[in-house]
Amino acid sequence: MTGAIALLSSGLDSTVAFKQALDTFGSVICLTFDYGQRAATIEIDFAAAICVKFGCEHHIIPLPWYRDFGGALTGTKELPKPSVSDLDDMERSKESARNVWVPARNMVFLSIAAAFAEEHGLEHIVVGFDAEEASTFPDNTPEFIELFDRAMEYGTMNHPAIFAPLAGLDKEGIIRLGLEIQAPMEYSWSCYTAGPLPCGVCESCMRRKRAFSGVGVTDPLLVRMGKS
Repeated sequence: MTGAIALLSSGLDSTVAFKQALDTFGSVICLTFDYGQRAATIEIDFAAAICVKFGCEHHIIPLPWYRDFGGALTGTKELPKPSVSDLDDMERSKESARNVWVPARNMVFLSIAAAFAEEHGLEHIVVGFDAEEASTFPDNTPEFIELFDRAMEYGTMNHPAIFAPLAGLDKEGIIRLGLEIQAPMEYSWSCYTAGPLPCGVCESCMRRKRAFSGVGVTDPLLVRMGKS
């Protein structure tokens, strides 16, 4: 069967990866996880809007036990607020990554996606892993993808493979690809907080702002919100 399972958080990366997968495979079933993250409500709303726009099946997967875990995304720990220069400082970036790390998150998400892929007879699992985040998040790296693919050879009967179309791209490259394939970036939410507007100061917001500025285009989300 053609098609794929996509991890769709409605972040910039997952949104562009989703559209690339839809163009490649023809149909996509999307999974959005509610693990107690600060931006859960708006991430789910935006992911649902994307699925409605493209006529895709959408499943919201609650993981309530994550709410009891620490960290800045799911707990009360303060979110890092880096300066622009901090984004290129590897030690500061690694420290920020440790603060927002959610234990084994991508392993959990991909395991659930593998179950959906096997149930639906689909051969691909779509992720938004990219080169810029792979520098500080080990579960975004090509090595992690390769090892998880190997695990699925033993842990599933149909052996799906990870489809990571952004693996070689930084944020500017992701935006350029998104523009080329008309990804719904106006419904992508990168902020670690729930809004109603992006905070503009968390690391994810800072990287997004820098990338759109580098490409020389206005962020479509801000245009849609009338805040450009």
